Amino acid sequence: MKSRISAYYLLLTACAVMSSCTGTPSGKTWQDADSKALPEGNKHATRFRLVDSTNYKILEITEPWQGAAGVTHRWYLVERNRLDPKALPDDGIVLEVPVTKIVCMSATHVAMVSALGCSHAIGGVSGTGLIFDKSVRKEIDAGYIREVGYDENINRELLVEMAPDIIVAYGVGSESVSHHLKLADLGLKVMYNADYLETDPLGKAEWIKVFGALFNKSALADSIFNMAVDEYNDVMEKVKKKGSDKPLVLLGLPWKESWYISPGNSYVSKLIEDAGGEYIWSDIISDFSMPFNIENVFIRAFEADYWLNPGTADNLSDIINVDHRLSALNSFTSGRVFNNNLTVSRDGANDYWETGSVRPGLILKDMAIIFSKDLFPDDTLRFYKQLR
Repeated sequence: MKSRISAYYLLLTACAVMSSCTGTPSGKTWQDADSKALPEGNKHATRFRLVDSTNYKILEITEPWQGAAGVTHRWYLVERNRLDPKALPDDGIVLEVPVTKIVCMSATHVAMVSALGCSHAIGGVSGTGLIFDKSVRKEIDAGYIREVGYDENINRELLVEMAPDIIVAYGVGSESVSHHLKLADLGLKVMYNADYLETDPLGKAEWIKVFGALFNKSALADSIFNMAVDEYNDVMEKVKKKGSDKPLVLLGLPWKESWYISPGNSYVSKLIEDAGGEYIWSDIISDFSMPFNIENVFIRAFEADYWLNPGTADNLSDIINVDHRLSALNSFTSGRVFNNNLTVSRDGANDYWETGSVRPGLILKDMAIIFSKDLFPDDTLRFYKQLR
């Protein structure tokens, strides 16, 4: 179980870095005209677009996994028994809404469904032991929500038996996509959620609008997202008043002799910037996390003031056990090492990936407290803890 948890959270950290089932793209996508322009109606998210039509909604998800350049999936969300699917264009997949049974392949998907009050519709989850939400955990423990596996271990027989309206998945490259294609061959509908590829924390949070459309709760989804924006901006306004002094911040921990570096245009880099810090790799722009050797990272990381998200480390000894040379880093010797594993269940489920995805302003406040405690003198950390 420990190795599964470690791999899972490494994947989530790095990510901060189906033709027959999901529609076949042709020609240019709706983003080609201006890659920096947001889809109409979106405030921060770049990888989905929702369009209202007279009798249905069109949902387009663009470049839904790493390396999926030019790929767009189109869905037609139709009210149940309202319209003959044959009357719709054949360039996408028809899905009747509201969905009554959904399978979530990520804890962040569970968090958004739960925020909308629709956790009763969750029939299966990948990694049931990694779900933090207490109400969802009760459903898991009672057997109402089943473990469906992941990638090559996906329980296809169970999914066919379960017959969900939709499986919401995420793909990290073509290999994981191939596993989902096998589900499509069985007649199951798989929708890719690309929230983990958004480079703006509020862009990731805006994907709740997609779930709102699936459950016919768009107004509630808009309300939840708008509150998340206000919460995030309130923290940023206080940070701006602090001044221009920006501490240098290091991220991550070596993994099998490589240190995977989140680029400067990543989700977590934006959080650091908005919290008043400066990421030491802010000058690197990439669509992927990149492996560096430890020595190269060490040179730049030596003078970092703070060290955040050091893998699965629960104390300073865990870091030394990875590589004793890391104890010489300035952030280590000064005791400014913080990991986002304060709110973790006994099984290793981390609320950072659930509540933090829906309300990124809470993560931002934690970082702001770490960098400048005087900004929020009466608040304590929610997701982060200082390693001892």
